[in-house]
Amino acid sequence: MLRPIGFFLLSVSTAAMAAAPVDPQTAQHIDADVATILQRTGTPSATIEVTEHGQVVYRKAYGLSDREKRTPATVDTYYEIGSITKQFTAAAMLQLQEAGKLRLDDKLSVYLPQAPHADELTLRQLLEQVSGLPDYLDAMDAAGTDTKPASFDQLISYVAGKPLEFTPGSKWEYSNTNYILAGRVIEVVSHESYQHYVQTHLLEPAGMTHTFTVADEKRLPGMAIGYTSEKGRVDRARAFDATVGWSAGFLVSTVADLEKWDEALRGGRIVRPADYTLMSTSAKTTGGEDTGYGLALFVDSLDDQPRVGHTGGSLGFTSANEYFPKQDVQVIAFTNLRSDPEPGERVTNAVFSDLYPALAAAAERPAAGEDPKVTAMAQGVFAGLQSGTEDSADLTPHLAGKLQGLSQHFVEQFGPYGQPTQFIYKGKRSAGGFTYYDYLIQFGPGSEFKLGVGLDASGKVGSLSFG
Repeated sequence: MLRPIGFFLLSVSTAAMAAAPVDPQTAQHIDADVATILQRTGTPSATIEVTEHGQVVYRKAYGLSDREKRTPATVDTYYEIGSITKQFTAAAMLQLQEAGKLRLDDKLSVYLPQAPHADELTLRQLLEQVSGLPDYLDAMDAAGTDTKPASFDQLISYVAGKPLEFTPGSKWEYSNTNYILAGRVIEVVSHESYQHYVQTHLLEPAGMTHTFTVADEKRLPGMAIGYTSEKGRVDRARAFDATVGWSAGFLVSTVADLEKWDEALRGGRIVRPADYTLMSTSAKTTGGEDTGYGLALFVDSLDDQPRVGHTGGSLGFTSANEYFPKQDVQVIAFTNLRSDPEPGERVTNAVFSDLYPALAAAAERPAAGEDPKVTAMAQGVFAGLQSGTEDSADLTPHLAGKLQGLSQHFVEQFGPYGQPTQFIYKGKRSAGGFTYYDYLIQFGPGSEFKLGVGLDASGKVGSLSFG
C-alpha cells in the first residue's frame, strides 16, 4: 500500500488566469483528479499548466516538492523534464540542416565514422527511433553506473560491439542511444558544445530564462526533490548525472518556461513551419507502417482527439508535454516521482478529459455487438497477466507457452495499474488469421490503455495486442 501523502492546493496566479480561465466546476474536477492520481501513485507533487490559443487558462501546483522539509510545490518549481530534452535535440538537427551543414538522409558515418553501425543507418533514422541500436541507458542501469559522470565515448562504449536489434527502418523501438549520437553530431557540425548550442540557438530565441541542466540543480531555488516508488514504498531517488542523460534527457525547467518553447517551436521561431510539420508527423517503417512517432514527438490520440507531444522520465521525475491541435490546447504536467504508469502522463490525460468531458464520454462509449463471453475471457486473460497466473484453458498452447516465459515481465508492466475500473468493448477486426476483440481498459483518472484479444477459429485466445 502506498504511504499517504499530504497535499497543498496552491492558488493560481490571477494575472495568468485573466485571459480565459477555466470555469470553477472544471477547475474543481481537475483538482480532484490530480489529487487522486497523486494519492494513488504516492507522487509527492505536481505542477500543471494549460494553455488555449496561446493563453494560459490554468496553472496550479499540488503537494510537496520536498517531503522531508515539507516544502510546498509552486507554479515556479523546477523539475527534471527527462526525454522532453529530445525535442531540443531534434530541433537543433533541423536547424543545422536548414543552414546546409548536414542532411538528415546522410549516413551517420559522414559525421561520426567510428560510431557503432555508422555505415548502416542515417541521421533521420536516429531521430525517428528506427535505427535498431540498443539503449545505452539499459546497460548503464544494469551496471549501476547511471549516477556517475561519463564522457560521450564512455556512454557509447555500453553499446559498442553489440549487434543491431533489427534492420534500420524496419521497426520502431525507443532507444536513448539515438539521441546522444544526435547530440554528438550537433557538436561536430556546429563546432559548439551541445549545451552551448541549445542555450544560444534554442533557449534564447524562445525567451526561456528558467531552463537549465541537471548539473545546475543545487543552485536553483525551488528545485523539486526527486523520488522513486518501489513495491509501494516511496523513497528519495538517486541523483542522475547530467553527463549521462545529456542530449537524450538532461534539461530542468518550469511549466511556464516549457510553454515558451512550445509556442516558439510551433510558431516558426525555432525551425521552419515545414520542419515542425516533419517533427509532428508520424514516420513510417520501410514496410509502410506508421510508427506513431515523428522527430522527438509522439503522434497519437487521446479521447479520439489528435495529440502530439512527449513524455519524460529520469530517476526521480516524470513529465508530459502534450499538444492537442484540434483544440489548440497545450497541457503540461511535471511530477517528482518515477513510477509506472508515469504520473506525469496520467495527469495530462486526466486534465484534457476534464476540459472536454463530452469528448471523453464519447470515447468511452462501447461499440455495438459485444459478446459477453469474449469480454469475460478477455478480463480473465488480463487479470492473469497482472498477477502472473494465466489460465491456459482459454489460450492456445503456443500463446500459453509464450506467456509463461514472459510472466514476470507482464506482472511488472501491468500489475502497477491496479484493478480496472472499466473494461470497454470497442469493436472487432480481423488480422493475421485471428479475430481481434478490442477493449479500452481504464484504471481511474488519466490511466488507460488498449488491449486486443485475438481468437482463432476454435475460439481460443491465440494472440494479444497492446496499444
